[in-house]
Amino acid sequence: MPFIVNHIHLKSSDPKATADWFVEAFNVEIVADDVRSVGDRFIKTMTEGGLTINISGERTGETLGPADAEPHYGLEHFGFDTDDMDADLERLQGLGAELKEGPIPNAAGGAIAFIAAPGGIRIELIKQS
Repeated sequence: MPFIVNHIHLKSSDPKATADWFVEAFNVEIVADDVRSVGDRFIKTMTEGGLTINISGERTGETLGPADAEPHYGLEHFGFDTDDMDADLERLQGLGAELKEGPIPNAAGGAIAFIAAPGGIRIELIKQS
């Protein structure tokens, strides 16, 4: 059986605001919004490519550490493809993202860039050649 990425899970101090940002920024769809028995608001979203991004807050009794959109060990970022790097960077910054690095051209003719999305989430944009 192949190992397929099932989902990405983001923690947020305001899950609804984070989900709404992803709806506007990357055209994800909110497919469920519930409060779980562990006390957290849990929002399930789906990308146009079919990847689930779950967004939730703190569970009852849980205290989360701060977010960090800087390079670090562990899961550092995830990426979205783009057809127009410059236009998407401008649009995303208009939605509150901060350009952290790039665009950086690659040898194949494409480019990458990193942004900090609201909530301290590091995201890579990838333009293929």
